[in-house]
Amino acid sequence: MIHPTAIIDESAIIGNNVSIGPYSIIGADVVIGDDCWLGPHVVLRGPTTLGKGNKIFQFSSVGEDCQDKKYAGEPTRLEIGDFNVIRECVTIHRGTVQDQGLTKIGSHNLLMAYVHVAHDCVVGDNVILANNTTLAGHVYVGDWAILGGFTGVHQFCHIGEHAFTAVNSVVVQDIPPYIMAQGHNAVPRTINSEGLRRRGFTSEQIMTIKRAFRTLYRKGLTVDEAIAEMEQWAAPELASFIAFVQTSKRGIIR
Repeated sequence: MIHPTAIIDESAIIGNNVSIGPYSIIGADVVIGDDCWLGPHVVLRGPTTLGKGNKIFQFSSVGEDCQDKKYAGEPTRLEIGDFNVIRECVTIHRGTVQDQGLTKIGSHNLLMAYVHVAHDCVVGDNVILANNTTLAGHVYVGDWAILGGFTGVHQFCHIGEHAFTAVNSVVVQDIPPYIMAQGHNAVPRTINSEGLRRRGFTSEQIMTIKRAFRTLYRKGLTVDEAIAEMEQWAAPELASFIAFVQTSKRGIIR
């Protein structure tokens, strides 16, 4: 299961039923969980932990030093969950001590070819980052979000759960949950209604979310006025939406 041309540091911990392809390099302080598959020419540097069932395709660089000029070789970390698919030429960097020292990717995610995840990012579960999507440092991406190809996300931006960006979007402010955004710079267009239906949201829940979208973006209200109106509805599906808008530090897209 491990090709004889692979180079594996003696401190690396390799789980059961792991496949490592030709010319891959596994560095010090790397932990690879059971049933992972690494193609040829993959580079894993530590401290990095992979959960179980991950697939990493050729020429990916995972757990490398970050590109932040303040980074001075501190032992920061990368943690990746279970059953992720990381396609060709993806780059994922470890964190910095200016944040929590950790870059973290959840489980069941698809990172398509040439995706870049910079230092200190947090990516949730069931996320799709399409080809050439780039996350700058300290970006947060919520569960079930989909970022279209060539999406660029500015540092410190947060993207809420079930959000969606169109191809070539440039994100410079926070995108609340459920929102479909598009443009350079990205602006809100509608809600991700088809994605919500696929994930089991009822028609009534989707209509409430549409009403919230119109209240926030189409009625000419201030953010505080929109939140006050939505809170009166006492709709559980809006709890994360309202909390996200209230706590946004960069400000939401408008």
